[in-house]
Amino acid sequence: MAEENKTNPSETEREISRRSFFTKVGLGSLGIASAGTLAFAYQFLSPNVLYEASPIVNVGNAESYEVNSVTLHVKSAVYTVRLPEGFFSLSAICTHLGCMTAWKPDLGIIACPCHGSHFSREGKKLAGPAPKPLPWLKTWLSDDGDLMVDRSTTIHPLQFLRI
Repeated sequence: MAEENKTNPSETEREISRRSFFTKVGLGSLGIASAGTLAFAYQFLSPNVLYEASPIVNVGNAESYEVNSVTLHVKSAVYTVRLPEGFFSLSAICTHLGCMTAWKPDLGIIACPCHGSHFSREGKKLAGPAPKPLPWLKTWLSDDGDLMVDRSTTIHPLQFLRI
């Protein structure tokens, strides 16, 4: 009978005590939490660089613009305007919600196709929900005779580049 009360040694090795089960679960949870912390720490410490295009753009040779012309440069979202007084540049981004505007030569206006704002060729607001006029951008002549525009620098209106 003494032999009947004894359990088989292979069965006792397979059984896990309650204490060892919770120890393994606890250590496993601690390991997963540590791995997650290390992953977030690595992401935080690694450089997060945003590469943007230069705000300074070359809009072409000054001699290629006719007097009383308005030219849209789609890639840089800039209007280059040549009047008898000289050159100036406007942002082509509507001041309402940031839509790209379009020059309407038959009407002589710059129009926003999204919400109907209209601007004069000098950037003044004529109609629509836009809260402000189109900003004038810093424009200068490079040593090669090309017009350069700084899209990040606004200037006061009526400051023409005279050539």
